[in-house]
Amino acid sequence: MREGLVPDNVNRKKKFQRIIIVYPFALIVIGLLINFLAFGIAPAEIALPDQIGVAALAMSAVLLLGNHTWLMTSTELARLQHDLHATPEEWHEAGLDKEKASQIGLQELERRHNAHRNATENTVYFAIFAGLLSLISPAPLAAAFWMLAFAIGRLGHTFSYLTGRDSLRGIFMSLSLTSLYGMASYALLAIGIANL
Repeated sequence: MREGLVPDNVNRKKKFQRIIIVYPFALIVIGLLINFLAFGIAPAEIALPDQIGVAALAMSAVLLLGNHTWLMTSTELARLQHDLHATPEEWHEAGLDKEKASQIGLQELERRHNAHRNATENTVYFAIFAGLLSLISPAPLAAAFWMLAFAIGRLGHTFSYLTGRDSLRGIFMSLSLTSLYGMASYALLAIGIANL
């Protein structure tokens, strides 16, 4: 046992370590079950997306752009409120020393940066899988469900992150990750079935 850790803390960390390891696999299983039970998996047929798929992709893109705009605006407002700056030149021009900046302001800025990074890294995978899914003629409701669920999950994650609601943030993160796993598993299974 590491020095300074009480047995309860060690047990707590072991418990959370197991949860962290099992978490993505549980979301993959949930995505697979939704695909099989709600949508069914048809063999992939490469074609232009249908109207429902294009509409879902367009609505998701608009919601994700709104999420990006929200994060961008919130970041700039936090900088303004706490006299923080983005570059050494801006700090110098303002006549302020970054070392003397408000710790609360820096924490709020870090919160926004973390939310923005998380949104960006997840949206990259969304773009890949939504694009792939759009081209393999999925069940129209499957494409619409996964794409819109992802966008709603990201908006909810941003709201929860910026307002400090950690439990709610976890729920929305799970929704957006399940959507990614749902799109990925649908695409892989549909392509696999088509190649049998």
